[in-house]
Amino acid sequence: MDNIKQISSEFIEENTHFKELISEIKNHFSSDEVIVPMRHHHDFPNPKVQADSTLLLMPAWNPSKNAGVKIVTVSPENRQFDMPSIQGTYIYFDAIKGSIKAILEAKSLTVKRTAAASALASSFLSKSDANSLLMIGTGALSINLIKAHASVRPIKNVFIWGRNFDKAKEIKNQLQHEDFSTTAIKSIEDKISQVDIVSCATLSKTPLVLGNYLKEGQHIDLVGAYKKDMREADDETISKASVFIDTFQGGLNESGDIVIPLKNGTLKEEEIKADLFQLCANQKTGRQSAKEITVFKSVGHALEDLAAANYYYNKFTDE
Repeated sequence: MDNIKQISSEFIEENTHFKELISEIKNHFSSDEVIVPMRHHHDFPNPKVQADSTLLLMPAWNPSKNAGVKIVTVSPENRQFDMPSIQGTYIYFDAIKGSIKAILEAKSLTVKRTAAASALASSFLSKSDANSLLMIGTGALSINLIKAHASVRPIKNVFIWGRNFDKAKEIKNQLQHEDFSTTAIKSIEDKISQVDIVSCATLSKTPLVLGNYLKEGQHIDLVGAYKKDMREADDETISKASVFIDTFQGGLNESGDIVIPLKNGTLKEEEIKADLFQLCANQKTGRQSAKEITVFKSVGHALEDLAAANYYYNKFTDE
């Protein structure tokens, strides 16, 4: 046990270069070596806060190379305790011996790999000259999504909206030394039709991205709404767009952004253009015209966790 590396959130925060992490995740998606079972998703009651919590178990193996499992709880009401909604750990194994190589702080790993996966998708789906971004949501993911998107596109202007305007202003202040300008806004409708990319990371149960406001050529990045009764985009958004998902395995089953349109007939499964496996392996193409509206729905995948764990472990052991 003495040889197990402890990789902290501070290390992850200080040693993330999004272009590198995106490349690592792309390499994993383009390979057919990694085995990823369906994640275990268990909702359990939390009567003290009158809202369910969720336990997620996400294993993945690259045979004879590495393996890992993420154990995460999601408790949406943690804001009552001034705590992040996501708590967890990642256990990184030697795939041959079964021994534990490292334990990584899962919250930081998750936000970094999630942001990197969205930026990876954007590299296929947004216009190459996209220079403006609307960030909807002010949670832990928001800053990372902004930075990740800016690593693959020439972002010059970022607008930030949150239910709490003070949090939006706080994120603006944290990004003041970046190469793009940031503005906290009070209304989504004021800016959504003026930007090239819309990234949304919330726990909303009602749509925040409304198709009525969208314009030709936009890319919509839907990251939150991880349960079937949650959604961030309305039916009009889905019907106007070419829809892509991170994986068919999870994307068709876990989020209301896809599940609800499939059930009500707005979207048919065969109309979903591709997932990240197909895009990264060059089996399918992404954006096909400058006027096309694209939607990417992310629910997360254990392959992303394994790729990120491998990335941080290699950085940690190189020092």
